[in-house]
Amino acid sequence: MQHLSKPVLFAALLGAICTTLAPAMANDIVPTPKQSRSVLIKNATVHTVTQGVLNNTDVLIENGKITAVGPQLTSQTNSTTTVETNDTQVVDASGKHLYPGLIALDTSLGLVEIEMSRPTVDNAEVGYINPQISTATAYNPDSELIPTIRFNGITHAQIVPSGDGIAGQSVLVNLDAWTIEDALTPSAGQFHVYWPQIKRMPEDEKEKAKAIEKNQQAIDQLNIAFEDGYRYFLSDKAKGKDNNKDEDPQSATNNLRWQAMLPLYQGKATLFAHADSVGQIEQVIALTKKYQFKLVIVGGYDAWRLASSLREVKAGVIYPHTLSLPKRKDEPVDLPFKIPSLLANAGIPFALGFSSDWNSRNLPYAAGYSAAYGLTPEQALKSITLDAAKLLGVEDLGAIAVGYQGSVVLSEGDILDPMTNKIEAIWIEGRQIDLNNRHQQLYQKYLKR
Repeated sequence: MQHLSKPVLFAALLGAICTTLAPAMANDIVPTPKQSRSVLIKNATVHTVTQGVLNNTDVLIENGKITAVGPQLTSQTNSTTTVETNDTQVVDASGKHLYPGLIALDTSLGLVEIEMSRPTVDNAEVGYINPQISTATAYNPDSELIPTIRFNGITHAQIVPSGDGIAGQSVLVNLDAWTIEDALTPSAGQFHVYWPQIKRMPEDEKEKAKAIEKNQQAIDQLNIAFEDGYRYFLSDKAKGKDNNKDEDPQSATNNLRWQAMLPLYQGKATLFAHADSVGQIEQVIALTKKYQFKLVIVGGYDAWRLASSLREVKAGVIYPHTLSLPKRKDEPVDLPFKIPSLLANAGIPFALGFSSDWNSRNLPYAAGYSAAYGLTPEQALKSITLDAAKLLGVEDLGAIAVGYQGSVVLSEGDILDPMTNKIEAIWIEGRQIDLNNRHQQLYQKYLKR
Protein backbone atom coordinates (compact mmCIF):
# COMPACT_ATOMS: atom_id res chain seq x y z
CA MET A 1 0.00 0.00 0.00
CA GLN A 2 1.35 3.36 -1.02
CA HIS A 3 1.68 5.90 1.81
CA LEU A 4 0.86 9.54 1.06
CA SER A 5 2.55 12.51 2.65
CA LYS A 6 0.39 14.57 5.03
CA PRO A 7 -0.13 17.50 2.58
CA VAL A 8 -1.07 15.12 -0.25
CA LEU A 9 -3.35 13.10 2.00
CA PHE A 10 -5.05 16.27 3.25
CA ALA A 11 -5.58 17.48 -0.31
CA ALA A 12 -7.03 14.12 -1.31
CA LEU A 13 -9.41 14.08 1.66
CA LEU A 14 -10.47 17.68 1.00
CA GLY A 15 -11.15 16.86 -2.63
CA ALA A 16 -13.21 13.84 -1.66
CA ILE A 17 -15.26 15.89 0.80
CA CYS A 18 -15.89 18.65 -1.73
CA THR A 19 -16.91 16.10 -4.37
CA THR A 20 -19.27 14.40 -1.93
CA LEU A 21 -20.87 17.66 -0.81
CA ALA A 22 -21.05 19.35 -4.20
CA PRO A 23 -24.54 18.04 -5.08
CA ALA A 24 -25.82 19.25 -1.72
CA MET A 25 -24.47 22.76 -2.16
CA ALA A 26 -26.48 23.83 -5.19
CA ASN A 27 -29.92 23.26 -6.66
CA ASP A 28 -30.53 22.91 -10.39
CA ILE A 29 -33.55 25.26 -10.58
CA VAL A 30 -32.89 28.11 -13.02
CA PRO A 31 -33.92 31.55 -11.65
CA THR A 32 -36.64 33.29 -13.64
CA PRO A 33 -35.66 36.34 -15.73
CA LYS A 34 -36.89 39.81 -14.77
CA GLN A 35 -40.56 40.39 -15.55
CA SER A 36 -41.03 41.35 -19.21
CA ARG A 37 -44.80 40.80 -19.56
CA SER A 38 -47.75 41.96 -17.49
CA VAL A 39 -49.43 39.41 -15.24
CA LEU A 40 -53.21 39.57 -14.79
CA ILE A 41 -54.64 37.26 -12.12
CA LYS A 42 -58.43 37.15 -12.42
CA ASN A 43 -61.38 36.20 -10.18
CA ALA A 44 -59.28 35.34 -7.11
CA THR A 45 -60.16 35.55 -3.44
CA VAL A 46 -57.55 38.22 -2.66
CA HIS A 47 -56.15 38.44 0.87
CA THR A 48 -54.90 42.01 0.62
CA VAL A 49 -53.75 42.32 4.28
CA THR A 50 -54.41 46.07 4.09
CA GLN A 51 -58.05 46.05 2.91
CA GLY A 52 -59.34 42.70 4.08
CA VAL A 53 -60.42 39.85 1.82
CA LEU A 54 -61.80 40.75 -1.63
CA ASN A 55 -63.82 38.11 -3.50
CA ASN A 56 -63.76 37.69 -7.30
CA THR A 57 -61.04 40.29 -7.64
CA ASP A 58 -58.34 40.83 -10.25
CA VAL A 59 -54.71 41.82 -9.66
CA LEU A 60 -52.46 43.35 -12.31
CA ILE A 61 -48.66 43.20 -11.95
CA GLU A 62 -46.42 45.25 -14.26
CA ASN A 63 -42.66 45.83 -14.08
CA GLY A 64 -42.44 44.00 -10.78
CA LYS A 65 -45.10 46.12 -9.06
CA ILE A 66 -48.83 45.75 -8.41
CA THR A 67 -50.49 48.43 -10.52
CA ALA A 68 -54.20 47.63 -10.10
CA VAL A 69 -56.49 45.68 -7.76
CA GLY A 70 -60.21 45.44 -8.48
CA PRO A 71 -63.02 43.64 -10.26
CA GLN A 72 -63.06 43.02 -14.01
CA LEU A 73 -59.72 44.56 -14.87
CA THR A 74 -59.02 44.83 -18.58
CA SER A 75 -57.34 41.82 -20.16
CA GLN A 76 -56.45 40.79 -23.68
CA THR A 77 -58.34 37.53 -23.54
CA ASN A 78 -61.65 36.09 -22.35
CA SER A 79 -60.30 32.60 -21.86
CA THR A 80 -60.96 30.79 -18.58
CA THR A 81 -57.47 29.23 -18.41
CA THR A 82 -53.96 30.57 -18.21
CA VAL A 83 -53.13 32.25 -21.51
CA GLU A 84 -49.68 33.14 -22.76
CA THR A 85 -49.54 36.17 -25.08
CA ASN A 86 -46.71 38.41 -26.11
CA ASP A 87 -47.82 41.15 -23.75
CA THR A 88 -49.77 39.59 -20.88
CA GLN A 89 -49.99 36.39 -18.88
CA VAL A 90 -53.62 35.93 -17.84
CA VAL A 91 -54.38 33.49 -15.02
CA ASP A 92 -57.91 32.41 -14.12
CA ALA A 93 -57.89 32.03 -10.32
CA SER A 94 -61.59 31.34 -9.81
CA GLY A 95 -62.16 29.56 -6.50
CA LYS A 96 -58.54 30.05 -5.46
CA HIS A 97 -56.80 32.28 -2.92
CA LEU A 98 -54.19 34.93 -3.65
CA TYR A 99 -51.84 35.97 -0.82
CA PRO A 100 -48.85 38.27 -0.48
CA GLY A 101 -45.57 36.36 -0.47
CA LEU A 102 -44.62 35.25 3.03
CA ILE A 103 -41.53 36.67 4.76
CA ALA A 104 -39.45 34.30 6.90
CA LEU A 105 -37.70 36.17 9.72
CA ASP A 106 -34.72 35.05 11.81
CA THR A 107 -33.53 32.31 9.47
CA SER A 108 -30.11 30.86 8.62
CA LEU A 109 -31.29 29.86 5.15
CA GLY A 110 -28.42 29.91 2.64
CA LEU A 111 -25.87 29.82 5.47
CA VAL A 112 -26.49 26.25 6.58
CA GLU A 113 -26.86 23.36 4.15
CA ILE A 114 -26.29 20.19 6.18
CA GLU A 115 -26.24 20.89 9.91
CA MET A 116 -24.03 17.89 10.74
CA SER A 117 -21.49 18.72 8.02
CA ARG A 118 -19.23 21.54 9.21
CA PRO A 119 -17.99 22.57 5.72
CA THR A 120 -21.58 23.50 4.77
CA VAL A 121 -22.23 25.60 7.89
CA ASP A 122 -21.26 29.28 7.69
CA ASN A 123 -23.69 31.05 10.01
CA ALA A 124 -21.35 32.49 12.66
CA GLU A 125 -18.03 34.32 12.90
CA VAL A 126 -15.22 33.84 15.41
CA GLY A 127 -15.17 36.48 18.14
CA TYR A 128 -17.60 38.27 20.44
CA ILE A 129 -17.84 41.74 18.85
CA ASN A 130 -18.46 41.57 15.07
CA PRO A 131 -20.78 44.41 13.97
CA GLN A 132 -18.86 44.71 10.68
CA ILE A 133 -19.81 41.18 9.54
CA SER A 134 -22.72 40.78 7.11
CA THR A 135 -24.47 37.56 6.17
CA ALA A 136 -24.50 38.83 2.57
CA THR A 137 -20.89 37.67 2.27
CA ALA A 138 -21.77 34.05 3.08
CA TYR A 139 -25.30 33.66 1.64
CA ASN A 140 -25.62 30.87 -0.94
CA PRO A 141 -28.47 31.62 -3.38
CA ASP A 142 -28.01 28.14 -4.90
CA SER A 143 -28.84 26.34 -1.65
CA GLU A 144 -30.79 23.13 -2.19
CA LEU A 145 -33.04 24.19 0.70
CA ILE A 146 -34.36 27.35 -0.95
CA PRO A 147 -36.74 25.74 -3.50
CA THR A 148 -38.26 23.60 -0.73
CA ILE A 149 -38.82 26.65 1.49
CA ARG A 150 -40.54 28.78 -1.13
CA PHE A 151 -42.80 25.86 -2.09
CA ASN A 152 -44.79 26.74 1.05
CA GLY A 153 -45.36 30.30 -0.12
CA ILE A 154 -42.25 31.99 1.31
CA THR A 155 -40.84 34.51 -1.16
CA HIS A 156 -38.43 36.46 1.07
CA ALA A 157 -36.21 35.65 4.06
CA GLN A 158 -34.18 37.54 6.61
CA ILE A 159 -30.74 35.91 6.73
CA VAL A 160 -29.46 36.25 10.30
CA PRO A 161 -26.00 35.62 11.79
CA SER A 162 -25.73 33.29 14.79
CA GLY A 163 -23.27 33.38 17.65
CA ASP A 164 -22.73 35.31 20.86
CA GLY A 165 -22.43 39.01 21.60
CA ILE A 166 -22.69 41.36 18.62
CA ALA A 167 -22.92 38.73 15.88
CA GLY A 168 -23.14 40.97 12.82
CA GLN A 169 -25.71 42.23 10.33
CA SER A 170 -28.57 40.44 8.60
CA VAL A 171 -30.00 41.06 5.14
CA LEU A 172 -33.37 40.55 3.45
CA VAL A 173 -33.33 38.48 0.25
CA ASN A 174 -35.81 37.24 -2.31
CA LEU A 175 -35.67 33.48 -2.84
CA ASP A 176 -35.16 33.35 -6.61
CA ALA A 177 -31.81 34.75 -7.66
CA TRP A 178 -28.53 33.94 -9.38
CA THR A 179 -26.31 35.92 -6.99
CA ILE A 180 -26.51 37.76 -3.69
CA GLU A 181 -26.67 41.02 -5.63
CA ASP A 182 -29.81 39.77 -7.41
CA ALA A 183 -31.26 38.46 -4.16
CA LEU A 184 -30.82 41.51 -1.93
CA THR A 185 -34.01 43.42 -1.17
CA PRO A 186 -33.42 46.99 0.07
CA SER A 187 -34.15 47.28 3.79
CA ALA A 188 -32.95 49.22 6.82
CA GLY A 189 -29.69 48.19 8.49
CA GLN A 190 -30.06 45.23 10.85
CA PHE A 191 -27.55 44.67 13.68
CA HIS A 192 -27.88 41.55 15.84
CA VAL A 193 -26.86 41.16 19.47
CA TYR A 194 -27.37 37.95 21.44
CA TRP A 195 -27.93 39.08 25.01
CA PRO A 196 -26.11 36.88 27.56
CA GLN A 197 -28.09 34.51 29.74
CA ILE A 198 -27.49 31.58 32.06
CA LYS A 199 -29.15 28.76 30.19
CA ARG A 200 -29.18 26.39 33.14
CA MET A 201 -28.41 27.57 36.66
CA PRO A 202 -26.09 25.11 38.52
CA GLU A 203 -27.33 23.72 41.82
CA ASP A 204 -23.94 23.92 43.51
CA GLU A 205 -23.50 27.34 45.14
CA LYS A 206 -19.90 27.80 44.01
CA GLU A 207 -20.74 26.85 40.44
CA LYS A 208 -23.79 29.11 40.57
CA ALA A 209 -21.61 32.05 41.65
CA LYS A 210 -19.18 31.33 38.80
CA ALA A 211 -22.02 31.21 36.27
CA ILE A 212 -23.44 34.52 37.49
CA GLU A 213 -20.01 36.15 37.37
CA LYS A 214 -19.32 34.85 33.88
CA ASN A 215 -22.71 36.07 32.65
CA GLN A 216 -22.10 39.53 34.12
CA GLN A 217 -18.68 39.70 32.47
CA ALA A 218 -20.30 39.00 29.10
CA ILE A 219 -22.86 41.77 29.72
CA ASP A 220 -20.11 44.18 30.75
CA GLN A 221 -18.18 43.37 27.57
CA LEU A 222 -21.23 44.24 25.49
CA ASN A 223 -21.81 47.50 27.37
CA ILE A 224 -18.18 48.50 26.83
CA ALA A 225 -18.47 47.73 23.11
CA PHE A 226 -21.61 49.84 22.72
CA GLU A 227 -19.99 52.67 24.68
CA ASP A 228 -16.87 52.53 22.49
CA GLY A 229 -19.09 52.62 19.43
CA TYR A 230 -20.93 55.64 20.80
CA ARG A 231 -17.70 57.52 21.46
CA TYR A 232 -16.59 56.80 17.90
CA PHE A 233 -19.96 58.11 16.69
CA LEU A 234 -19.49 61.35 18.66
CA SER A 235 -15.95 61.73 17.34
CA ASP A 236 -17.05 61.07 13.77
CA LYS A 237 -19.88 63.55 14.16
CA ALA A 238 -17.55 66.24 15.49
CA LYS A 239 -14.53 65.74 13.24
CA GLY A 240 -16.02 64.39 10.03
CA LYS A 241 -14.29 61.53 8.24
CA ASP A 242 -11.68 59.74 10.32
CA ASN A 243 -8.17 59.29 8.89
CA ASN A 244 -6.74 55.89 9.88
CA LYS A 245 -3.47 56.02 7.95
CA ASP A 246 -1.17 56.23 10.98
CA GLU A 247 -3.15 53.92 13.27
CA ASP A 248 -1.82 50.66 14.59
CA PRO A 249 -3.50 47.46 13.27
CA GLN A 250 -5.50 46.86 16.46
CA SER A 251 -6.89 50.42 16.41
CA ALA A 252 -7.76 50.09 12.72
CA THR A 253 -9.63 46.86 13.42
CA ASN A 254 -11.63 48.50 16.21
CA ASN A 255 -12.43 51.50 14.02
CA LEU A 256 -13.75 49.14 11.36
CA ARG A 257 -16.15 47.77 13.94
CA TRP A 258 -17.30 51.14 15.24
CA GLN A 259 -17.54 52.64 11.77
CA ALA A 260 -19.85 49.79 10.76
CA MET A 261 -22.09 50.66 13.74
CA LEU A 262 -22.52 54.34 12.81
CA PRO A 263 -25.96 53.79 11.16
CA LEU A 264 -27.17 52.32 14.46
CA TYR A 265 -26.32 55.49 16.41
CA GLN A 266 -27.53 57.70 13.55
CA GLY A 267 -30.99 56.13 13.70
CA LYS A 268 -30.66 54.64 10.21
CA ALA A 269 -30.48 51.03 11.39
CA THR A 270 -32.24 48.80 13.93
CA LEU A 271 -30.84 46.76 16.79
CA PHE A 272 -32.24 43.23 16.75
CA ALA A 273 -31.67 41.97 20.30
CA HIS A 274 -32.09 38.24 20.83
CA ALA A 275 -33.60 38.01 24.30
CA ASP A 276 -36.39 35.99 25.92
CA SER A 277 -36.52 36.51 29.69
CA VAL A 278 -37.78 39.53 31.60
CA GLY A 279 -34.28 40.25 32.90
CA GLN A 280 -32.68 40.14 29.45
CA ILE A 281 -35.34 42.34 27.88
CA GLU A 282 -35.11 44.90 30.70
CA GLN A 283 -31.35 45.16 30.19
CA VAL A 284 -31.80 45.62 26.44
CA ILE A 285 -34.43 48.33 27.01
CA ALA A 286 -32.03 50.19 29.32
CA LEU A 287 -29.34 50.03 26.60
CA THR A 288 -31.82 51.28 24.02
CA LYS A 289 -32.85 54.25 26.16
CA LYS A 290 -29.22 55.23 26.72
CA TYR A 291 -28.35 55.38 23.01
CA GLN A 292 -31.81 55.98 21.53
CA PHE A 293 -31.62 52.88 19.33
CA LYS A 294 -34.44 51.58 17.19
CA LEU A 295 -35.19 48.22 18.79
CA VAL A 296 -36.66 44.86 17.82
CA ILE A 297 -36.65 42.02 20.34
CA VAL A 298 -36.03 38.61 18.72
CA GLY A 299 -37.41 35.78 20.82
CA GLY A 300 -39.51 37.84 23.19
CA TYR A 301 -40.96 34.94 25.16
CA ASP A 302 -41.62 37.27 28.11
CA ALA A 303 -42.12 40.43 26.05
CA TRP A 304 -45.86 40.58 26.76
CA ARG A 305 -45.03 40.94 30.46
CA LEU A 306 -43.13 44.19 29.71
CA ALA A 307 -45.67 45.78 27.39
CA SER A 308 -45.52 49.32 28.79
CA SER A 309 -41.70 49.41 28.75
CA LEU A 310 -41.56 48.15 25.15
CA ARG A 311 -44.20 50.63 24.02
CA GLU A 312 -42.21 53.41 25.68
CA VAL A 313 -39.19 52.74 23.45
CA LYS A 314 -41.40 51.89 20.44
CA ALA A 315 -39.92 48.41 20.19
CA GLY A 316 -41.22 45.56 18.07
CA VAL A 317 -40.95 41.81 18.62
CA ILE A 318 -40.10 38.89 16.34
CA TYR A 319 -41.61 35.87 18.05
CA PRO A 320 -40.24 32.49 16.82
CA HIS A 321 -41.52 30.15 19.56
CA THR A 322 -45.06 29.39 18.37
CA LEU A 323 -44.36 25.68 17.89
CA SER A 324 -42.09 25.37 20.94
CA LEU A 325 -42.60 23.93 24.41
CA PRO A 326 -43.04 26.21 27.44
CA LYS A 327 -39.78 27.50 28.90
CA ARG A 328 -40.84 26.92 32.51
CA LYS A 329 -42.21 23.80 34.15
CA ASP A 330 -45.14 25.58 35.81
CA GLU A 331 -46.46 27.24 32.63
CA PRO A 332 -49.48 26.03 30.60
CA VAL A 333 -48.47 23.75 27.75
CA ASP A 334 -50.26 25.99 25.24
CA LEU A 335 -48.67 29.28 26.39
CA PRO A 336 -46.23 29.45 23.43
CA PHE A 337 -49.24 29.27 21.08
CA LYS A 338 -51.00 32.10 22.93
CA ILE A 339 -48.14 34.59 23.22
CA PRO A 340 -48.76 36.17 19.78
CA SER A 341 -52.31 37.06 20.88
CA LEU A 342 -50.94 38.38 24.19
CA LEU A 343 -48.56 40.63 22.25
CA ALA A 344 -51.41 41.81 20.03
CA ASN A 345 -53.64 42.55 23.03
CA ALA A 346 -50.78 44.45 24.69
CA GLY A 347 -50.40 46.70 21.65
CA ILE A 348 -46.84 45.60 20.86
CA PRO A 349 -45.91 45.53 17.13
CA PHE A 350 -44.85 41.99 16.35
CA ALA A 351 -44.21 39.48 13.60
CA LEU A 352 -43.77 35.73 13.67
CA GLY A 353 -40.44 34.16 12.80
CA PHE A 354 -39.00 30.67 12.59
CA SER A 355 -35.41 30.39 13.83
CA SER A 356 -34.15 27.72 11.48
CA ASP A 357 -32.88 26.96 7.99
CA TRP A 358 -34.82 24.13 6.28
CA ASN A 359 -37.45 24.06 9.03
CA SER A 360 -38.46 27.67 8.32
CA ARG A 361 -40.82 26.22 5.71
CA ASN A 362 -43.23 25.66 8.65
CA LEU A 363 -43.70 29.42 9.12
CA PRO A 364 -47.26 29.54 7.70
CA TYR A 365 -48.33 26.68 9.97
CA ALA A 366 -46.90 28.46 13.02
CA ALA A 367 -49.11 31.40 12.04
CA GLY A 368 -52.02 28.99 11.71
CA TYR A 369 -51.46 27.79 15.29
CA SER A 370 -51.44 31.38 16.55
CA ALA A 371 -54.77 31.92 14.76
CA ALA A 372 -56.19 28.92 16.63
CA TYR A 373 -55.03 30.40 19.95
CA GLY A 374 -56.25 33.98 19.97
CA LEU A 375 -55.19 35.81 16.81
CA THR A 376 -57.68 36.38 14.02
CA PRO A 377 -56.75 34.78 10.68
CA GLU A 378 -56.14 38.30 9.34
CA GLN A 379 -53.74 39.12 12.18
CA ALA A 380 -51.93 35.82 11.74
CA LEU A 381 -51.41 36.41 8.01
CA LYS A 382 -50.32 39.99 8.64
CA SER A 383 -47.72 38.79 11.16
CA ILE A 384 -45.82 36.91 8.42
CA THR A 385 -46.29 39.46 5.65
CA LEU A 386 -46.85 43.19 6.19
CA ASP A 387 -45.84 43.34 9.86
CA ALA A 388 -42.67 41.37 9.10
CA ALA A 389 -41.76 43.83 6.32
CA LYS A 390 -42.35 46.83 8.58
CA LEU A 391 -40.01 45.52 11.27
CA LEU A 392 -37.31 45.36 8.58
CA GLY A 393 -38.01 48.90 7.42
CA VAL A 394 -39.54 47.83 4.08
CA GLU A 395 -42.64 49.80 3.07
CA ASP A 396 -43.62 48.18 -0.25
CA LEU A 397 -43.71 44.48 0.64
CA GLY A 398 -46.17 42.18 2.38
CA ALA A 399 -49.52 43.30 0.98
CA ILE A 400 -51.56 43.15 -2.21
CA ALA A 401 -52.10 46.82 -2.94
CA VAL A 402 -51.16 49.32 -5.65
CA GLY A 403 -47.48 50.26 -5.41
CA TYR A 404 -46.42 47.13 -3.56
CA GLN A 405 -44.00 44.55 -4.97
CA GLY A 406 -45.64 41.97 -7.18
CA SER A 407 -44.67 39.06 -4.92
CA VAL A 408 -47.81 36.96 -4.56
CA VAL A 409 -48.81 33.35 -3.94
CA LEU A 410 -51.74 31.50 -5.52
CA SER A 411 -53.11 28.67 -3.37
CA GLU A 412 -55.96 26.24 -3.78
CA GLY A 413 -56.77 26.49 -0.05
CA ASP A 414 -55.88 28.31 3.17
CA ILE A 415 -52.16 29.06 3.16
CA LEU A 416 -52.05 28.76 6.97
CA ASP A 417 -53.59 25.27 7.00
CA PRO A 418 -51.29 22.30 6.22
CA MET A 419 -54.33 20.21 5.24
CA THR A 420 -55.60 22.55 2.51
CA ASN A 421 -52.53 24.63 1.61
CA LYS A 422 -51.70 23.67 -1.97
CA ILE A 423 -49.52 26.26 -3.68
CA GLU A 424 -50.16 26.41 -7.41
CA ALA A 425 -48.06 29.39 -8.47
CA ILE A 426 -45.70 31.98 -7.02
CA TRP A 427 -44.60 35.29 -8.49
CA ILE A 428 -41.63 37.21 -7.11
CA GLU A 429 -41.55 40.80 -8.36
CA GLY A 430 -43.88 39.78 -11.17
CA ARG A 431 -41.89 36.80 -12.45
CA GLN A 432 -43.40 33.36 -12.04
CA ILE A 433 -40.88 31.04 -10.44
CA ASP A 434 -40.27 27.34 -10.93
CA LEU A 435 -41.85 25.37 -8.06
CA ASN A 436 -39.80 22.24 -8.67
CA ASN A 437 -37.66 21.18 -5.70
CA ARG A 438 -35.77 18.29 -4.15
CA HIS A 439 -38.79 17.10 -2.17
CA GLN A 440 -40.91 16.92 -5.31
CA GLN A 441 -38.20 15.14 -7.24
CA LEU A 442 -37.78 12.46 -4.57
CA TYR A 443 -41.55 12.07 -4.26
CA GLN A 444 -41.86 11.43 -7.99
CA LYS A 445 -38.87 9.09 -7.92
CA TYR A 446 -40.26 6.81 -5.22
CA LEU A 447 -43.72 6.74 -6.76
CA LYS A 448 -42.08 4.65 -9.50
CA ARG A 449 -40.56 2.10 -7.16
